[in-house]
Amino acid sequence: MPDSLSSLEKDIVDHYFVLRPSQASGLGLHEYDGLLPNLSKSETSRWSATARELLDRLKSVPDAKLDPLRRFDRILLDLLLEGALFDLEQSKDLDRNPMAYLFVPDLTNYLIRDYAPVEVRIASAQRILAGVPALLQNAKDRLERVLPRPFVSLAIQIASGLPAHFAEAEDLAAQHSTALRDEVRSATEPANRAVVTFAEWLKAERLAGANDDFALGKERFQRLLWVREGLTTSVEEVLRRGRSDLKRNQDRLVEIARREGVSPEQLFARLNEDHPTEKELLPLAQHLTDEVKEFIRHEDLVSVPEPAICNVRETPEWARGLWTAAMSPPGPFEKPVDGIYWVTAVDPSWKPSEKEGWLRTLNRSMLKNTTVHEVWPGHYLQALHLRKTEQSLARKVWFSYSFCEGWAHYCEQAALEAGFDGRSTRAEATQLRDALLRDSRLIVSISMHTQDMSVEQATRFLQTEAHVEEIHAKREAIRGTYNPEYFCYTLGKLSILDARAKYLQPRFGGSVKAFHDSVLSFGTPPIGFLDGLLSSAGHPS
Repeated sequence: MPDSLSSLEKDIVDHYFVLRPSQASGLGLHEYDGLLPNLSKSETSRWSATARELLDRLKSVPDAKLDPLRRFDRILLDLLLEGALFDLEQSKDLDRNPMAYLFVPDLTNYLIRDYAPVEVRIASAQRILAGVPALLQNAKDRLERVLPRPFVSLAIQIASGLPAHFAEAEDLAAQHSTALRDEVRSATEPANRAVVTFAEWLKAERLAGANDDFALGKERFQRLLWVREGLTTSVEEVLRRGRSDLKRNQDRLVEIARREGVSPEQLFARLNEDHPTEKELLPLAQHLTDEVKEFIRHEDLVSVPEPAICNVRETPEWARGLWTAAMSPPGPFEKPVDGIYWVTAVDPSWKPSEKEGWLRTLNRSMLKNTTVHEVWPGHYLQALHLRKTEQSLARKVWFSYSFCEGWAHYCEQAALEAGFDGRSTRAEATQLRDALLRDSRLIVSISMHTQDMSVEQATRFLQTEAHVEEIHAKREAIRGTYNPEYFCYTLGKLSILDARAKYLQPRFGGSVKAFHDSVLSFGTPPIGFLDGLLSSAGHPS
């Protein structure tokens, strides 16, 4: 039954998606298909003014008229708008980061999900393509004269991959008819010219004058913790916990290596040497996806809503520089339930040493652990629970990086505790290696954004403290410049472990499955509210 918040809730969510229509479409709200936002300064200023009016209306809704969960929803709606205002006015993504524009014309959802006939999805993709020239003109009009160098360099790389991504729409259309392919091509050609011109403009007008001023600073970083994760914990305390977890994991790694009679580096070298070939990589990932699903079912680690279907695909060219592996889960409003597990294969243009380095990074043990994180019981399973559980509109659209990535990272440890891969030395060493990487991400994120750590220093830190090979360490360090929220893995995992230690026996009688199902029943709210949700049976105080 509608309450005093219902109408305003919809108004706020609708307004939020004015800036992020592709996010809404990815959730399964297909009335937003084919829409691109107007990201000109004048339009986003108008958006901000309306957002503040909505915030004032939200504050006027009296607590007495809301039950506890709806009071929580009001907090989520407040943070939804405050977070978007933070991006516009404090981190200034649209003024400082050209990647913010290049992430917008993403056709992936139209290409990979059969939620509608091909011609309907292609029509939406055509509308996106048609809007690309205006989108990138807004970028040129708005971006500051001096930009952070990592943002410019990576934007040039992403732009160079977009034509190949747009061509995927032509390929899909060609499977339907030659006429449809020709229609798509008529929209693709100007879109391609626009991204090529934009990349050339970045090289000519922004690259030479770029600098290393990417840091948020302490005050904005502290604000980021609140608007994204509902946390008032100080930046210093978050950093302290990250360093403490890093030492704990390093000490355990040294203990295991000593038991094996080798150094940690030699232990990892053994793991790295056992890697798939180029041709074996994707089939192995699919095999592991099926294998891990059976493991969590057999161990009764967590409920698995059915149907549950996940397929492995090669990472699209435009995204190769962004991730090693990633999950594209079905949104809470989406009809198809299938998940897409992206795995980045070897780039044919790489030197032999680079190819070998990449395959060593994706060795068999690492790919197992990554599959636990991305698919079972990590991201994909979490998405299935969100679809199954009754949630308000606010809770369905809210996405917390720390709750989502923290859950997936926690699953790596939980699977090992349950006997995954026979609790082998290689399994624990790999889990620790990933934990060291996530600890290091938290540390370099805070250090780069609040303590003047450089990209080069972050790269060395990742190499020495997390045993990451140079090619991967540099990618990780650069990621921290534009994605400071990759602190979320360790932050979220530690929050879930704290909650498990506190509530497993008194609330769940020691049942890990019951604890996991309860955590997943909340969706992905800000991690700062997890304790309150568990302590009050889903009704945060």
